[in-house]
Amino acid sequence: MRIGELARRTGVSPRALRHYEQAGLIASARAANGYRVYGEGAVARVSNIRYLLAAGLTLDDVSAFRSCLDGDMPSVAPSARGLEIARERLAVLDARIAAQTAARDRLAAALADAQPWARAGSGSSTESGAPLGSR
Repeated sequence: MRIGELARRTGVSPRALRHYEQAGLIASARAANGYRVYGEGAVARVSNIRYLLAAGLTLDDVSAFRSCLDGDMPSVAPSARGLEIARERLAVLDARIAAQTAARDRLAAALADAQPWARAGSGSSTESGAPLGSR
């Protein structure tokens, strides 16, 4: 199948498919006219690449999962390196979530502190002379 059909069947842009190919994650042959031609297995492979990207892995990370990209991912055991990468990404995501939660809590506290100013005056804490977080 040509790149346009693979793109249509997987919901991935031709540009992304070329990027995956450049990264060595998918392969194509060249037709006599120079067009890329992909095998039927590329559909599952691209779907699995998208699955791993959506799970928070990078394209470089995905390369560690090459051994299980061609089939049903849950039924194929990942490599030890793949598991290590997944655990590292999970730790990164947990740290980001913790940082975002802390930022959210600080903002919620600042808004709670600003409530007396908002009730006493013209609405905006900056318009009432007390900038957010100045108390």
